[in-house]
Amino acid sequence: MLNRFYMMQNGVTTSIKPQQITYIVPGVENFDHTEISDFIQKAHNNLDPTLLEFAWVELLEKNKLVTVEELAEMIFGSAEPLESYCAHLLLSKDEIYFAVLETKGPCSLYRPRPTVQVEELLRRKAVKEVADKEFQEFVELLKSAKATPLDAKPPKSSWKVEEKSWLKIESIEAYAVDACRNDDQKKTAGAILKAMGLPKTASSAVNLLIDIGYFPVHVNLDLLKFNIRTDYPDEILSAAEHLVSESSDPDEVDRIDLTHLKVYAIDVDEADELDDALSATKLLDGRIKVWIHVADPTSIVQPGSIIDREARKRGTSVFLPTATYPMFPEKLAMEGMSLKQGKLCKAVTVSVVLRSDGSIAEYTVENSIIRPTYMLTYESASELLHLSLEEEAELKILSEAAALRLQWRRQQGAIDTATLETRIKVANPDNPEPSIKLYVEDQADPAMRLVTEMMILCGEAIATYGSCNNIPLPYRGQPQSNIDASAFAHLPEGPVRSSAIVRIMRAAEMDFRKPIRHGVLGLPGYVQFTSPIRRYMDLLAHYQVKSFLRGDSHPFSAGQLEGMSSVINMNARLVKRLYSSSLRYWIIEYLRRQPKEKKFRALILRFIKDRTAALLLLEVGVQASAWVSVGIQIGDEVEVRVEEAHPRDDVLSLKEIGQVM
Repeated sequence: MLNRFYMMQNGVTTSIKPQQITYIVPGVENFDHTEISDFIQKAHNNLDPTLLEFAWVELLEKNKLVTVEELAEMIFGSAEPLESYCAHLLLSKDEIYFAVLETKGPCSLYRPRPTVQVEELLRRKAVKEVADKEFQEFVELLKSAKATPLDAKPPKSSWKVEEKSWLKIESIEAYAVDACRNDDQKKTAGAILKAMGLPKTASSAVNLLIDIGYFPVHVNLDLLKFNIRTDYPDEILSAAEHLVSESSDPDEVDRIDLTHLKVYAIDVDEADELDDALSATKLLDGRIKVWIHVADPTSIVQPGSIIDREARKRGTSVFLPTATYPMFPEKLAMEGMSLKQGKLCKAVTVSVVLRSDGSIAEYTVENSIIRPTYMLTYESASELLHLSLEEEAELKILSEAAALRLQWRRQQGAIDTATLETRIKVANPDNPEPSIKLYVEDQADPAMRLVTEMMILCGEAIATYGSCNNIPLPYRGQPQSNIDASAFAHLPEGPVRSSAIVRIMRAAEMDFRKPIRHGVLGLPGYVQFTSPIRRYMDLLAHYQVKSFLRGDSHPFSAGQLEGMSSVINMNARLVKRLYSSSLRYWIIEYLRRQPKEKKFRALILRFIKDRTAALLLLEVGVQASAWVSVGIQIGDEVEVRVEEAHPRDDVLSLKEIGQVM
């Protein structure tokens, strides 16, 4: 037996292995290699698959096996080289009528398949042809949409009209956010990307969906990846409508009337849900008394109700630059729960009398009725404090109380982490060039300090109240770092020092039976209580406190609170990640649009390696890194330019252009 066969191909002698040979054309001797192309072309011109079907019918009736040459004789009436080669091609491409029974070298014996098997294979072939046609038509639709001008692209809803098209779009979308439910989705998306001439990558899928108009240019991929709830089922909306129209108040007889107090609600200017407000006065003995009024959603929503269960699944409201997705249905949160200027509002009021050193002398927790006097933004509240108007003496007293509290907490070991905080509002995020409004707020601003201190004061009072009355609550603590904060005293106060301290902070802890020390806040105990419309953990604290005020048994044991908190806190961390990534995306997009020559002031927070420094852009409130010149130190300010800004890739590159003197 020969180990290798030799053939002439384009005049060149080539050796091949026997196993590479699929068929030897019989009767060919001294064949001129220049005629190969012509021979192959003639063979392909003679191919007629219907001849194979006729042969199958005849051979099946006779239950007869067949060789290539015998088939050539049957359908062409000849077993000459050309006809034999044609028969070989027909059989080698056939997947319906014949199956190889045995193969000896390049010679094969074929048998006709049974009728039932052929019918099933024909059915599958027909189904595949229809699917292939639909697939090709879908690809053409994608190409057409991609080529269409931006203002004329098909609406997103049009891709959902036909289920088969929608399933393909769903596959691409799942591929784009690495969330394919099964291999079929992955294969479908991969096949579509290949047909579109694109690499099989998530970014290609994202860009394709943007190019056809299905995704807006600035689509929030994390919102899709994290599967955040953005709307409400009809049954939830219906239940919310019912609660809004329900006027009964289970705590009506126990509510104290505090409508005589001047009440300040201070928040960001676009706040939709107002959870808290403040009042203050000076007692005859000179001590300060403050009231922290917190919205009372538990007067409407009961534990275990359909609305409560939905809020628990969400865990928190989601605030993004582009939209707000509330924990409660919007109408219920706005009309039934939120505090409103000039309107009678149900609240849980925590009143506190402060000692001269800022510690708590006495406190009460009561159901109340209030009438908010002012709805102020942080900016307007700061302006009023600066003007020090006589008619707004209560606001000044609140500011004095905040200063006392901050001083007292620092004496208890509290760590100041105030820094710059950026807020962004995007008015029309689905547009390719949406309008971006950027606000940079200093957490050390007087109005922000005022509100922060009063919320912390409320948290301390509730923790003390819970401890004294054995109420299971989500007590929150945070150990101080092993490194003494005084080790950072050499750093400039503000963002530089705060950034260094935050980097060494230990994770927060929780207990549900008794208060634990919150070292960072400088408190013996702390419970978040002031955002029950926005945070489910705060709502749980309200359920527990309100049950005690009513004289009822607690709706949840410490163990139940602990079980719920693990899921709720996990959702809250997810939402925090979503917020951070979304905020950074829009900050980088904001910087991308700025003139190339624009200069920004940047504060040196620390050195990462050699002369590469972590910077805080003061006008924007975002951190980035850049190389800085020799001689520049931590706490110095430099001027930088934006070299590159690509929000989708989270790329922000800065270049130092000089030191701010």
